[in-house]
Amino acid sequence: MNLEERKKWDPQIAAVDGLYEIYDNAIANIVTGFKYGECAKLGVGYCATKPNLISSAREQLTMCGIQEFANGSCIIWGTEMEDRHNNLLPKGERKERARSHLFATTLMPTGPNSFDAEYVLQLDCGGNLPSFLTTPVIVETVKALFNHAKAYFCGGDGSDLSSYLAAQAKHQLDAVQSLFEEKKGILFAA
Repeated sequence: MNLEERKKWDPQIAAVDGLYEIYDNAIANIVTGFKYGECAKLGVGYCATKPNLISSAREQLTMCGIQEFANGSCIIWGTEMEDRHNNLLPKGERKERARSHLFATTLMPTGPNSFDAEYVLQLDCGGNLPSFLTTPVIVETVKALFNHAKAYFCGGDGSDLSSYLAAQAKHQLDAVQSLFEEKKGILFAA
């Protein structure tokens, strides 16, 4: 849900936003009974595309989530919201709705530094465009996504991935240090 990151592989993207994030995933986990992994992220997202030679601008409103599993795999999924949820769309002029009936990326670890990815997309571009016109655009966009991911994960030192991992490690270290300071204060107060 990061516009600048999405622009790196999707030249048609105009807007990406996590509109309504659910911050307490415990309820989702209770409802599913952890049957489909542990809900790590859940919410409603919005994206819009720019017009191109084939189609006008499109927009989507999707319920999205990330399910994590004990073996280290995860599923990143989404499905299009119905028209009755249009009140959740951002203010502004409405565009033709593209409908992601289902999209999912499944990541499965295959080794300490490797994983397999499976990508599923069931998309209706909206309007009266024949699929022989829209399918090549979608295929090229998905190829660009995987090429971007490959470069991201093979980046090495100084890459976006190494910067992200360093920031995550610092965040975890800061959290541990904060907890240590809190416990140390409680111990000395006792």
